[in-house]
Parts: sequence; structure tokens; C-alpha cells
Amino acid sequence: MNDLLKNVLLWVVIAVVLMSVFNGLSGRKESGQTLTYTQFINEVKQGQIQSATINGREIAGRLGNGTPYSTYSPETDNKALIGDLLNAGVEIRAEPPEKSSFLMQIFISWFPFLLLIGVWIFFMRQMQGGGGRGGAMSFGKSKARLMGE
Repeated sequence: MNDLLKNVLLWVVIAVVLMSVFNGLSGRKESGQTLTYTQFINEVKQGQIQSATINGREIAGRLGNGTPYSTYSPETDNKALIGDLLNAGVEIRAEPPEKSSFLMQIFISWFPFLLLIGVWIFFMRQMQGGGGRGGAMSFGKSKARLMGE
């Protein structure tokens, strides 16, 4: 394989890996409107909320017309909010906060270290070049030979 094809293939693989990592890290959001917490409370009081899913501080669900919404609660204790939702007849679901996978945690914590080791190995191999390879330290390697008489 020629060098150009190898370089292009390497960049394509790097791009695919980066895109998959960013897609894995970003949460999947359902398209809809984002409400402020005040708007959300007003919609609850007016009976315009059909369902609510509470995931930590994130609240998502459907309005009375079926439109998805999302908002964030400024408080960690949602007892008053849950009481208001129950009084308004809203279907409530609770989910535990999402945790990243064990492999993703390992990848995030070890990737910078492994990247530095990889760069260090790359430079060390470049400096060891002898003969016609060149390299950073090749100026001290003389190719002169002693000719016998």
C-alpha cells in the first residue's frame, strides 16, 4: 500500500473513533421544546403536562398536546414538585441518573496517559534511525569507512 492511502485510511479510522466516542458521551435528547423551570411550574398548575420523567435534576416528558419537553430542576429535593404533579394528575416516572459504562470510565481516565506514552515511543523510534533513515540524532553517525591498503 502506498503512503498516501495509509495516511488517508489512518485519518478515516481516527475520525470514526472520535465520532463514536463523542456520540457515546453525548446524551440522546428527544427533540422538543426546552422549558424554563418557571414555565414548567406554570404548565403544571394549568394542567398542561401529560407525563413527567424525573432523572436526577432533569425533567422530561410530554405536554398535553403531545409535544415533548425538557427542563432542569434547580432543587435537589423535589417533594413539593412531586406533590404538585400528583395534584395535577400527571403520570410520573423516576429513573436513576445515567452512569457511564465501566469501559468508558477506563478509556477517559487512561487515554491521555496512553497518548503521551504513544507519542514518546514515536519520538524515540524516530531518534533511533540509523543508516539512510535520518532522524533527529543521525548527524553523529558517520558512514565513513577505513579503506585497507
